[in-house]
Amino acid sequence: MVRFGQTSQHTAGSASASRLARIGTSTLRELSTDSGPRRPALLDHHLLLLVTVGHGSYEVDFQTYQCRPGTLILARPGQLVRTDAPGGWDAAVVCWSDDTLDRLTPGSYPLGPTHWQLAGEDQDAVINEVSQLVVDCQRHRGRQLATDLLRHQLAVLLLRLALLPSGTPASPVAPAAEAPDPATAAEDGTYQRLCREIEAHFQHTRRVEDYAARLGCSVRTLTRACLAETGRSAKQLVDDRVALQARRLLAATDEPIAEIGRRLGFPEPTNFGRFFQREVGQSPGAFRTGLGRPVVPTGDGAEPAETTGNGIGGSDRPTVTPRVPGQRPVGPQLLLGAPPHASVPG
Repeated sequence: MVRFGQTSQHTAGSASASRLARIGTSTLRELSTDSGPRRPALLDHHLLLLVTVGHGSYEVDFQTYQCRPGTLILARPGQLVRTDAPGGWDAAVVCWSDDTLDRLTPGSYPLGPTHWQLAGEDQDAVINEVSQLVVDCQRHRGRQLATDLLRHQLAVLLLRLALLPSGTPASPVAPAAEAPDPATAAEDGTYQRLCREIEAHFQHTRRVEDYAARLGCSVRTLTRACLAETGRSAKQLVDDRVALQARRLLAATDEPIAEIGRRLGFPEPTNFGRFFQREVGQSPGAFRTGLGRPVVPTGDGAEPAETTGNGIGGSDRPTVTPRVPGQRPVGPQLLLGAPPHASVPG
């Protein structure tokens, strides 16, 4: 078993079984080749990081998490991630592709939390699950039966995470949950379904009416559910998701600002600039420059105007998202600076 303070001796030759399952394991230090903060990058794999020794920081979607032994980070495809140099700290890293758990329970993947500080029995249980997954990725290479073993081990690990308390660090003993009120449970179900629809269609439409039609309910029902769960309206949640994607692309790609706007449903750069200014509080160019990135000119050679406004005009109604040029979603090998021989999902 791999315990805290130990590093896995995982090599390219031991990856056959995990590649069949599209699961890979390594450590943060093994995947690191240089010092200093990395450039933000977009994941194309799921990534679980369990800190085993030392202290550091890891950023997911512009939220920086301070890491120490027992810290667990869960990042999903499409999220923006960045880490500092793991010189004084290390972590076990598990990566898997989007279709790895297709044959298992859809509910086995926690939607919400990204960060836990494990303690007590929760910490011991997760360490054991991760350690066994690492060991089996190494021991059972080249065996077809290992594919199912690794997938089920990963599913058990994710189910265990789904049972952890959300919103606060995991405590040694979680309090017993009270039976949910039926109305609250219904609102939670509506909210979760809306979140999935937004994730699937935010690049095509920002109209709450479209989401209500897809879910077979009224705009009022969606808004009531969102207010109960988050304190924000359904329209605000949709706009939040579009603004997050805009920030991700501005930070992690070299795409021109106007092209990013078009991908998110804004044919006119000025409308994208107005939307971004309203949601983020600064222009797209100022945001990118603040991250230390150069401003890439728009199609007409000019930065979209930094404007303000209280609404969205009819001319910026979303359209179908075009092809995705210039985006660089990356796997763990590029994300963490891994050498070509590092063991990562195929």
